[in-house]
Amino acid sequence: MRVFMNKAMSDYDPSHDAAHVERVVNLTQKLLQREVSGQYNSTVAVLSALLHDIEDHKYRASSPIETNPPRVVYSALLQAGAAPELAQRVETIVNHVSYSQEKKDPNVVTHLIENGFPELALVQDADRLDAIGAIGIGRCFTFLGAKGKDLGGPWKMDSALDHLREKLMQLEGTMKTETGKSLAAARAQRLREFERWWVQERMDDIDM
Repeated sequence: MRVFMNKAMSDYDPSHDAAHVERVVNLTQKLLQREVSGQYNSTVAVLSALLHDIEDHKYRASSPIETNPPRVVYSALLQAGAAPELAQRVETIVNHVSYSQEKKDPNVVTHLIENGFPELALVQDADRLDAIGAIGIGRCFTFLGAKGKDLGGPWKMDSALDHLREKLMQLEGTMKTETGKSLAAARAQRLREFERWWVQERMDDIDM
């Protein structure tokens, strides 16, 4: 499935490239090791992490007549020999990883985690851990450089600080696992420190 993932995401910018996916896979495996529970299916968790950004809405060319996204993940898994049940489980998790999706209806994510899809908590935490801390800051600037013009509103470097405050700093509070919460606390502190440096340097510019 790595070959499929690399091909499917070949046009994504470096903020959401294969290296990001591999970090999320590694973080998911770390969470699997540290979370003391037998409830997780490691195959489901790792495959979901590996495929979590396939057909990401930020990179998918939408069709005006499209009512449902294509079942790319499900179809790819079946073609690779996965059982339909496994493909369905992974597809469901992939479709609910995103922060923006959860914001629309948090109860849907909670229901899934509590009713047969506990691996969603692991993949969400892993994906969000890669969005905060030093790597998250780098990804923020990379994404805005690549996609900033498409987001509407002013396109300037200060937009990165807005994104940091409006989204990245909120991610710590959305972590689901105890390990995820612990790791997020340290990374979120780096975001706050970066914000402090940014504001201080901007004030220095004004005072000169």
